[in-house]
Amino acid sequence: MNVPAWGWFLTIGLMTVFLLLDVFVIARRPHVPTMGEAGRHLAFYVAAAVLFGLFVWFEWGGQYAGEFYAGWLTEYSLSVDNLFVFLLIMASFKVPQKLQQSALMIGIIIAIVLRGIFIALGAVVINAYAWVFYLFGAFLIYTAVKLATGGESDDDEYHENRLLIWVEKRFPATKAWNGTRLTVLEKGKRLVTPMFIVILALGTTDLLFALDSIPAIYGLTKEPFLVLTANIFALMGLRQLYFLIGGLLKKLVYLSIGLAVLLAFIGVKLVMHALHENNLPFVNGGEPIHGVPDIPISVSLGAIVVILGVTTVASLWKSRRDAALEAATGTSAVEGPDASTPDASRDETGATGRGASAARARTNDPL
Repeated sequence: MNVPAWGWFLTIGLMTVFLLLDVFVIARRPHVPTMGEAGRHLAFYVAAAVLFGLFVWFEWGGQYAGEFYAGWLTEYSLSVDNLFVFLLIMASFKVPQKLQQSALMIGIIIAIVLRGIFIALGAVVINAYAWVFYLFGAFLIYTAVKLATGGESDDDEYHENRLLIWVEKRFPATKAWNGTRLTVLEKGKRLVTPMFIVILALGTTDLLFALDSIPAIYGLTKEPFLVLTANIFALMGLRQLYFLIGGLLKKLVYLSIGLAVLLAFIGVKLVMHALHENNLPFVNGGEPIHGVPDIPISVSLGAIVVILGVTTVASLWKSRRDAALEAATGTSAVEGPDASTPDASRDETGATGRGASAARARTNDPL
């Protein structure tokens, strides 16, 4: 895939304009978006991603368009998992509702920059060392096992990463919220605000999620241009998704299982690709194993759609069945602390034990 310089500049430039417009609008009028507003903005970003995929198809062919769509869907589905921890961060730091949009927007911009660096490093490593696909595949399979087996914890607290702990010890902070300001001057001393800490928490937490999402998308395409744009489109729609789906996250009871299957599929695909292009001297004498099939992107895209569809349908079916059982018996069909917690009391976090702990299963690596 040969992307000219103008293609990079035009694409990144347009995305930057959209992000800056979002920042400008939010900064002028901090507020809690209505469901309709969030829905319209989300529809815009989804439509933009679909149109961009069609542009890729027209300019570079269906193979690369399929890789973009597969990567975008994968990153978006993993972003839903991010929301569990984002909700916990907002509740842990008691972020005022009208400031949550600003915190998310700036945190997402930081996440895009950090992911861009991570994507560039990944491209360099892949080009230099083809055997790294073995490591990527093994790591994704390991993460899938953690997701599938570690989703039942009832610990619904946000645990700060090492970088955040270091910053809080190093820089004095004020306890009072000062709107969207990141620093304030008090008694001649420059202090950071809670908004600064929250933005840092959001950005660094997303980077931890990228430890598996970036290898996952490199399992679907080796084109840095597609990896970057798929990540940006997924992150740009994350803020609207946060306000739309927060109260519905508890219904995605099989999310951890679905994501585990998705990551395991891509992990196996990466290992098969590594075997197909093997050059390690201790594997098959350093020769490629041509008998191992290389899964085409059409199969990968179809598998991703099926996995996400089955996960969503099965989750909604179980939620309806449990709700009907609860109504019939007067008791909750779901065990755990979230079973007896009214929805209203969960508006701040929106995350239940299974989903929150499943999300943390992807962020156990220290930063």
